[in-house]
Amino acid sequence: MLTNYLTTENYEVICAIDGQEACAQFDNDTFSLVLLDLMIPEISGMDVMRHIRKNNVVPVIIVSAKDTEADKTLGLGLGADDYMTKPFSVAELLARIKANIRRTTQYDTAPIIAPMLLTAGDLVMNLSDYTKEQIYSLVWNDAYCGDENAVNVHISRLRSKIEDDTRNPLCAYRLGTRL
Repeated sequence: MLTNYLTTENYEVICAIDGQEACAQFDNDTFSLVLLDLMIPEISGMDVMRHIRKNNVVPVIIVSAKDTEADKTLGLGLGADDYMTKPFSVAELLARIKANIRRTTQYDTAPIIAPMLLTAGDLVMNLSDYTKEQIYSLVWNDAYCGDENAVNVHISRLRSKIEDDTRNPLCAYRLGTRL
């Protein structure tokens, strides 16, 4: 029934009859989402979850008749993204499937950050390649002492000396000071 409903909703569905087959299929293909029943033969659903989580962060929704708090906590603790107990609403399951797929395809993309370049004559330094600690050590030729605000305080003092109106700074975010 669930396979037919998901196919009707234009999802490609691949079924496994037991945990061993599930692990084998998972190893040989890529999936956008896994629906996992805990009470499957051969290898338990929890062991399949462990197998999946060894090398993959694909969303996993557990669908199970096991409805105790301990089962839910264990399933989520092993890495499931969601847990639904049987009987469940197919419409609710579909909404959870869409939400999990949306989360991994739309929200998990890392933002593209333009490199922060510092240029002095022929010397060009990509500041994106350095941590605050490394910059501190290079500028002051001293070991970083853990004071996260030291660089910001120095920048603030310099700005107060060169800017006429500190409410309208001469700096452009992530680019530096305009002179």
